[in-house]
Amino acid sequence: MNAPLDLARLERGSMDELRPALEGAVPAVMATVAADGTPNVAYLSQVHHVDERHVALSFQFFNRTRQNLLAHPRSTVLLVHPISMAFYRLHLRYLRTETGGAVFERMKAQLAGIASHSGLDEVFVLRGADIHEVLAIERVPVAPHPSPLPAPQARPAALPVLSRASQRLGAARTLDALIEAALDVLQHELDMPQAMVLIADSAAGRLYTVASRGYTPSGVGSEIPFGQGVIGVAARAATPLRINHMTSAALYNQAVLGGYGRDAQAEIAYPGLARPGSQLAVPLASAGRVVGVLFVECGQEMRFNHEDEDLLVALGGQLAAGIDLMHESEEPCGSEPDANAPQAVAPAAAPLRVRRYRRDDSVFVNNAYLIKGVAGAILWKLLTHHREGRHEFTNRELRLDASLGLPDVSDNLEARLLLLHRRLTEQCPSLRLQKTGRGCFRFDALAPVELIESD
Repeated sequence: MNAPLDLARLERGSMDELRPALEGAVPAVMATVAADGTPNVAYLSQVHHVDERHVALSFQFFNRTRQNLLAHPRSTVLLVHPISMAFYRLHLRYLRTETGGAVFERMKAQLAGIASHSGLDEVFVLRGADIHEVLAIERVPVAPHPSPLPAPQARPAALPVLSRASQRLGAARTLDALIEAALDVLQHELDMPQAMVLIADSAAGRLYTVASRGYTPSGVGSEIPFGQGVIGVAARAATPLRINHMTSAALYNQAVLGGYGRDAQAEIAYPGLARPGSQLAVPLASAGRVVGVLFVECGQEMRFNHEDEDLLVALGGQLAAGIDLMHESEEPCGSEPDANAPQAVAPAAAPLRVRRYRRDDSVFVNNAYLIKGVAGAILWKLLTHHREGRHEFTNRELRLDASLGLPDVSDNLEARLLLLHRRLTEQCPSLRLQKTGRGCFRFDALAPVELIESD
């Protein structure tokens, strides 16, 4: 460790070819030396990429490795490429420890996402990000394997995909079409069939699912608190999170009975995979605010690489801007009539018994939980007016109705209406909500409705 490093004798590698080895699928091995020359070897969960000449290691415990670094700042880290199984040795020099800034916050969020999966939030606490200069990347020669590994599956070129995605998202005229365009790109262009879009309710500190692909049931309406799991941590930290090795199943939102004396469940089950191998959550940020999260996952480990992350960040940026700007016009109804607007339909035979709980505006139909919160309050308002013979409504009147509990800033009314529309379509098709033009919609009940309120 004390001998000068002869860089000329090394078979040099590059950071680009090394980056998959930084995912943590195969633990890295770090060698340091104490001031008296005693060597020490320890395993690392992950080495974080900073730039072409620097990496960061997490400082969590004041252990022997850290003591050695403070006494002698040189170290080596052995890494294994998880696809090719090639070995690399990083020759590092410790520079400093950061306790704030972009690198620290990203590492903190990554650690928090993993910890939230395993319920060890209070154990996995990041104290600092140790920044190391990469003096050299050495390819370690190994004997050739008699059965070479197959070449990794080719990925679609990112720029053509982004070009087509941008055109599709740019052509969307409604929030529903915008989100469906993004999910289509993920499913058909990028082979990411399990995906969901969640919208942030900053006032409540939660995200709610407005659309998903690849899940049965869809989980539309399920909620995740900020800071919980990969999705919640990505939203809270406003940074993308990618976990590429098997984690414990994340039970984001248990469908358990609330404390209101009800006999039915009062939550919508989170639709994620029971045993995800890879997960990637990208915050949807616009004008300095997180408006939601774009999330993909797969049962296969090492499915998402840093190029996938970069691509989804670019896609998410346009999606976020679209969500933020997709506020419906408050012009009178009929400014852009919809030729497919539903007409009045004769009521069906089966009656609906709709109960609303005032405490959280949760709504049950025939004792089955449907929705709660602002969307539940909107549904109750529509049902109340429908009982009086009214069918046509505007976004503007909802925004002006203080009883609905919409926040003063960035109310995301369109997202709540989309959520309500999709929940009704899936769970209660006898209640129908459909747009009839810009800033207006029609609400129909195709069955007799009995309204009941409870505390």
